Amino acid sequence: MLQSMTGFGNSTLQGEAIILTVNIKSINSKQFDFTLKWPSELKEVGKENEIRQLVMERLSRGKIECSVSIDKKETAEAPHINKTLIKQYYRTFREISDELGIQEDLLSIVMKMPDVIESPHYELDDTLWKQLEHTIIEACDRAVASRCEEGAALAEDFKKRIQLILDYLDEIEPLENNRIGQIKGRLYKSLADNRDQFQNFDENRLEQEIIFYLEKLDFTEEKVRLRKHCAYFLETMKEPLNGKKLGFISQEIGREINTLGSKACQAEIQQWVVKMKDELEKIKEQLANIL
Repeated sequence: MLQSMTGFGNSTLQGEAIILTVNIKSINSKQFDFTLKWPSELKEVGKENEIRQLVMERLSRGKIECSVSIDKKETAEAPHINKTLIKQYYRTFREISDELGIQEDLLSIVMKMPDVIESPHYELDDTLWKQLEHTIIEACDRAVASRCEEGAALAEDFKKRIQLILDYLDEIEPLENNRIGQIKGRLYKSLADNRDQFQNFDENRLEQEIIFYLEKLDFTEEKVRLRKHCAYFLETMKEPLNGKKLGFISQEIGREINTLGSKACQAEIQQWVVKMKDELEKIKEQLANIL
């Protein structure tokens, strides 16, 4: 089953005085790129590595942002106003204001200064950490569910585009009937038109060389391999964590399409080849987001 690297999950922990909310956002990245946003109200207790490990075990890869926020309940401790610091700020600003002859609402300025209002800090004890750990895991699980939902949509798109490649390959079949005969005819006509430039050439050897050349233009094997690669792509989509493997298979599909186009020697066939390349390019663009 396909899983996208794009996803979102959240979970909420209801404490006695606070509400902790964990949000996890994920987008595509070649590696595991983790960022943690931690609330200042929680005292730092060195849990970042543990949270990182929790998330990595569940989301594996991607650019992931985990944010933990705090909302205080009505019963929570009110913020502390540092009156002493406010007075110090106010006296300093008043002196400057008087010296410069500037009239300002100094109190509103003072109240915006650092540490004037001190929010209560909460200890992340073992009990609260276990609850927060469970909340993070729950947010990760929801992010995985979101990734799977996105992956299912991409899977349908891949199936449609692989089928289009096979349909375009079918359109080439009727054009093959006279292709070799037309190429052979053009070669002999060119030879006849320029016959006066050749003297004493071996016609049998020429016939052998033409046959050898025409055999090299046959793309039956490329068509067979292309169909097998497409079938393998669809089968691999059912495997878990298959993004890189699907990328390798798409390269093989592209190799067969390119060879088919180089051997075509016919504008009508090359037009269908261009359409196949276009669908494959769209697949490759989306594969960059598959885990």
